[in-house]
Amino acid sequence: MEAIIYTTNTGSAEQYAKMLAEKTGLSVFSMEEAKSKVEEGSEIIYLGWIMAAQVKGYKTAAKKYKIRAVCAVGMERTGTRTEEIREKTCVPDEIPLFTLQGNFNVKKLHGLYRLMMNMMVKMVTKQLEAKTDRTQRESEMLEIMMNDGERVREENLAEVFEWLKSETATRIQKI
Repeated sequence: MEAIIYTTNTGSAEQYAKMLAEKTGLSVFSMEEAKSKVEEGSEIIYLGWIMAAQVKGYKTAAKKYKIRAVCAVGMERTGTRTEEIREKTCVPDEIPLFTLQGNFNVKKLHGLYRLMMNMMVKMVTKQLEAKTDRTQRESEMLEIMMNDGERVREENLAEVFEWLKSETATRIQKI
């Protein structure tokens, strides 16, 4: 692996990318920085934020680099909705896909995304507050939306670190 490349909207994917870089020693770049600093065809780990079950920037990164793993950062718990995100983003089965829970703060969103999310939060919050039989997932979502949840944590990367260890061991065995 040669680098970690990320696309972020509110900073969560960048935080995770920097945590990965710190533990692996890999260089980390935003997608914009990578254009001039990471050679086309390089093997990378890609991190992007989730919108409508799609990993933003993935298709652009996949055209330029050899993606070895994808980390999708969103509002929901780490390890959830993986298959739906894989399908909607068109991530091939042979590429590991990890979902990571990020932070949520509407004020950090930009432009149209902020407007759309403000409307969605108002609608969903109203529905969930009125619901008497909320699931744990719905209660967690309500909590995050109402209190700007800070959810980026190194332990959310545990599966990514395990994959990296096995990937390194596999490469060493091939030598």
